Amino acid sequence: MKIALLAGTQSGCGKTTIMLALLQYLKQRKRRVLAFKAGPDFLDPLWHQTITEQSSYNLDTRMVGLDISRQLINSQANQAEIALIEGVMGLFDGRTGVGEEGSSADLAKGLSCPVILVVNARGISGSIVPLVGGFCHYAEKMGIKISGIIANHVGSPHHAKLLTQFLQDYGMPPLVAWMEKQAPVLAERHLGLVMPEQINIADFQPFFHVDIDVLSTVFSNWRKPDEVTNSSVQLLAGKRIAIAKDEACCFIYQANIDWLIEQGAELFYFSVISGEDVPVNATALWLPGGYPELYTEPLSNSKSWSSIRHFIESDKPVLAECGGAMLLGQMLIDIKGKAWSMANILPYRSIMQKKLASLGYREDASGMKGHEFHYSIRACETAIETCFECSRGDKGLRYKNLRASYIHWYFASAPEVMLEWLG
Repeated sequence: MKIALLAGTQSGCGKTTIMLALLQYLKQRKRRVLAFKAGPDFLDPLWHQTITEQSSYNLDTRMVGLDISRQLINSQANQAEIALIEGVMGLFDGRTGVGEEGSSADLAKGLSCPVILVVNARGISGSIVPLVGGFCHYAEKMGIKISGIIANHVGSPHHAKLLTQFLQDYGMPPLVAWMEKQAPVLAERHLGLVMPEQINIADFQPFFHVDIDVLSTVFSNWRKPDEVTNSSVQLLAGKRIAIAKDEACCFIYQANIDWLIEQGAELFYFSVISGEDVPVNATALWLPGGYPELYTEPLSNSKSWSSIRHFIESDKPVLAECGGAMLLGQMLIDIKGKAWSMANILPYRSIMQKKLASLGYREDASGMKGHEFHYSIRACETAIETCFECSRGDKGLRYKNLRASYIHWYFASAPEVMLEWLG
C-alpha cells in the first residue's frame, strides 16, 4: 500500500477541500483508497467516509499515540492501494513548539511517510519558492520529506504553469495538482464543517487538475509495524452499553466503537432527539458530544429524560461528553439568549456564546487522554464533586456513578481506566 500525508502551510489554506478532491479523483479512477485524519477532529473523517465508503480513523502522536496510529493503518492496509492522511492545522503546528507532539510533522516523522504540502497560491507566483523552500528546509531538519506540492486558489492555467516552472527551476518538490479559485467552498459552522448528510458534497473534479505521472511518484510504500498480540482477556465481556446516537450526539470516534466491541461489550443505540428510552438491560450509558444547540426544541420536549434519570439514579456507570453533558443540565441557553429545558438532572445551565470557550488536548490524572473543543460555558447553581484531575481544561463533574465533562475521551489511551468508568 502507498501512503502520504496531506499537510497545509496553515489552517484555512484549503487542505480539507484538496483532500476531498484528491479522494474523489482516486475513487473515480477505481483506486481503492483509505483516508485518515491527523488530530482529534470528528467532522473531517465523516466527509472522508462519504467519498471512500470506508471508516476514516483519527491518528496523532498525542491523544491516539504513535503505536496505535501505526496499528490503525496496519489493520486497514489490506483493503486499499493508497492511504491518504489529512493533516491538522499547519504542518508544524502541534500541542507545543514547532513540529512537536500532536503536529502533522511529528506524525509524518513517526510513520515515516512523505508529505504533500497544500499551498494557498492566491496572489503569488515566484514567492512560492521561498515559501516552499522554508517548509522543505525545516522538514529536512526533522527527517521528513515533502515530496509534492498542491496549489489551491490558482487563478488560471497560466498561473499554474508559472508555479510549476518556478518550483522546477529552483529544485523544489514538483506541483502535483492545482485547484481553481472558482472551486466550490465547503460549508462551515461554529465547530467546523457541517455534517456531510446535511448537504450534497460538491464535485470538485471540474476545478481540480492533477498530473497523474507526478502524483504516482509522491507516495511511499507503507512499512507495516510488527503485529501486536492482543490480550485474550476482554475487559468489557458481558457488558451492555447504551449509546445515544443522533444529530445531537454524533461526535463519536470510530476507534472507540471498535475498542468497545473488541473488549467484548454489546452495544445498543438510541436517540434522545426522538425521545427513545435507554435500552432495557443496559449496564452502562454513554452520552457522546455533538450539536445539542441546533436541536433545542425537540430536546426540550424529549421523553428520554425520565429513563436517563432513572439510569443515573440507579448508580449505574454513565459517561457524558461535552454535548452529552449539556443534555443533563437544567437548561440550554441558545446563542439568542432563549432558554430551553433539558434533563434537569445536574444543577447547571449550558450557555452558548459566539466565542470559543476552550480548545486543546486533555489528560486526567489516571492517564486517560482526550480533547476539548466547545463554544458553550457551564454555569453551576451549587457545588458538585469535581471528577477529573486534569492539568488543564474542564475538571468535569461527578454524581453517583456519572462522570460528565466537556472532554471527548479516547478510550484505548487508558483501557483499564475505561473499564472502571464503563465496567
